[in-house]
Amino acid sequence: MTENTADADAPTIIDGEAVAGDVRADVAAHVETLGSAGVTPGLATVLMSDDPASETYVSMKQRDCEEVGIESVHVEIDADAPAEELYGTIDELNERDDVHGILVQLPVPDHVDKRTVLRRIAPEKDVDGFHPENVGRLVAGDARFKPCTPHGVQKLLAAYDVETEGADAVVVGRSDIVGKPMANLLIQKGPTGNATTTVCHSRTEDLAGKLADADVVIAAVGVPEFLDGSMLKDGATVIDVGINRVDADTEKGYELVGDVDYESAAEVAGAITPVPGGVGPMTRAMLLYNTVKAAALQRDVQIDLD
Repeated sequence: MTENTADADAPTIIDGEAVAGDVRADVAAHVETLGSAGVTPGLATVLMSDDPASETYVSMKQRDCEEVGIESVHVEIDADAPAEELYGTIDELNERDDVHGILVQLPVPDHVDKRTVLRRIAPEKDVDGFHPENVGRLVAGDARFKPCTPHGVQKLLAAYDVETEGADAVVVGRSDIVGKPMANLLIQKGPTGNATTTVCHSRTEDLAGKLADADVVIAAVGVPEFLDGSMLKDGATVIDVGINRVDADTEKGYELVGDVDYESAAEVAGAITPVPGGVGPMTRAMLLYNTVKAAALQRDVQIDLD
């Protein structure tokens, strides 16, 4: 765990890169264990988009797999192809014994039904944790796979000894990918759980009032710098899930900012994630974690995954 020591008034900077590195090291060790049992974990990524950001995300995931010893299979489908081509590709990957996890990079084109995509992936290979069966198991407290971003947030809270038991937590955002599963994990019994959790969203009245007493704030609303320090309780832990591209006078013509105004929040927070370098690396690391878990479950190999 990395902490600020130069300024007693400065918040602890929650270093997602460092914690993700620890997760990747654990995953690599589990890959070796699986290897001794004759199993090489395999992750299939499917891209049906011309979006440069999506292409970048997929290539990063492929590099992550290579780093820890996971075999990667990549399929590209023309963005104008019929939806049935994507559905058929998923069916083929479901049947492959060398593919233990399947990730279809979102968003998909408008003519493709996202819900059909998520339901088409075999639940035991759904390493994103979005299939209805896996969502149900999460809510029931018997998760097969936790969605990568909320699970990554849990890992950050644990790594920095953030007390959630009995704490007031506010999740800003109600997406199926982050907000809803994050809130559910925070209220469940166990480490980084047992919190009293409020979910806020675009229709919430008096958001600042809801945040005023929050010990832990998870910002996942997808709006640049939507929250600021004036809305936060002194000493709160702030986890900024957002990553937004905004115009800036830089070489690239833009900069990346979170859903929280970092400068003002850092004046109040007791601990805070930077953007980039906070939650983002954890999301990718937990995908590797879920892929290794999927391989172990499918091949009935015992590994010690916490």
